Amino acid sequence: MTPDILALLRRPEGVNALAEADRLATGDPLAAASALRARGVGPELAAAALTQVDLRRRATSKFGPAAGRMFFTRAGLEQATRAVVAQRRAARLAAAGVKTLADLGCGLGSDALAAASRGIFVYAVEADPPTAALAAANAAALGLDHLIKVDCADATTIRVEDYDAVFADPARRRAGRGRVFDPRSYSPPWDFVAGLAERVPRTVLKLAPGIDHDLLPPGAEGEWVSVDGDLVEAAFWCGPLATVPRRATLLPGGAELTGSGTAAAPVGPVGAYVIDPDPAVVRSHLVAEFAETVGGRLGDPEIAYVYADEPVDTPFGRRLEITDVLPFSLKRLRALLRERGVGRLEIRKRGSALEPEQLRRDLRLSGSEAASLVLTRVAGAPTVLLCRPV
Repeated sequence: MTPDILALLRRPEGVNALAEADRLATGDPLAAASALRARGVGPELAAAALTQVDLRRRATSKFGPAAGRMFFTRAGLEQATRAVVAQRRAARLAAAGVKTLADLGCGLGSDALAAASRGIFVYAVEADPPTAALAAANAAALGLDHLIKVDCADATTIRVEDYDAVFADPARRRAGRGRVFDPRSYSPPWDFVAGLAERVPRTVLKLAPGIDHDLLPPGAEGEWVSVDGDLVEAAFWCGPLATVPRRATLLPGGAELTGSGTAAAPVGPVGAYVIDPDPAVVRSHLVAEFAETVGGRLGDPEIAYVYADEPVDTPFGRRLEITDVLPFSLKRLRALLRERGVGRLEIRKRGSALEPEQLRRDLRLSGSEAASLVLTRVAGAPTVLLCRPV
């Protein structure tokens, strides 16, 4: 979106076009565009208004009702922090006594908006001019522009020492190249990002959930966050903000599991139940701590399925009741499923090279019963667990 189009959308004629687009955008987009133009809305404004309405509707899952007043681009929305994650981070910063925050790489402003809503003054920096303009527009749209100052600038030029804390979200995508997995290719570069905690002790880094644990600064806390079971980010909390070595946080419920990230879980036989830990638990290396909470153990030291003898309720994993345990054999498995009349099968796997959809075809399922199938290894051997459906 160009600055001129953004300015037009914020003027009275743009506000009216957005309202009309919201009312009309319920079916064929071409018909909606024609109807808007028939009401005297120019082609460029009509297209922009319909695009914003579509993006606002998509953004509701991330931003809730506030999305209806915000401005987005497709790439910006995809990369924006979910509001539930940003709000929890802001609450933690506020509880630590942070009053002023430098937000480096603010994007559309999700984290800046959350911090400002907690009364924190935010100096938000974004290197891309159109994105910076959108962040400023979003601050104004939500009535937080008195607490958020947005500048289009290179993050490496900012005097971060002037602020109580720093939040950095380095860009992990390149135009035409998709995701960037090597931290050395981040923007700003990793050396700059990793050095922020030496300049401002209260530093938080938002990173990809696949980030290497070895990159965690000394004494920092590594937190992995999932939302509705989807692993969305890692955050490194530095200096006095760090309270534990590792943390897994499950939102929106807010369940947290903490530990060293280095403990080894006990290994033993398969039990009556298998529990698939939340991906935040697995990625934060807290499977041993999780196993302890359910009196469980691993069947294989390299596979993060936890086995338990009692049906302990937990927010940190999905529990299945095991009915059969057998070495993997397509012929034997097919016969067992036919005998049980299984025609609907959920397939989950860890430590198995089999492709679930190909296996489903090979099993030639028929029948009316449902079941869950777990493909894994137990004591190094390929193993199948047949489970009652959830």
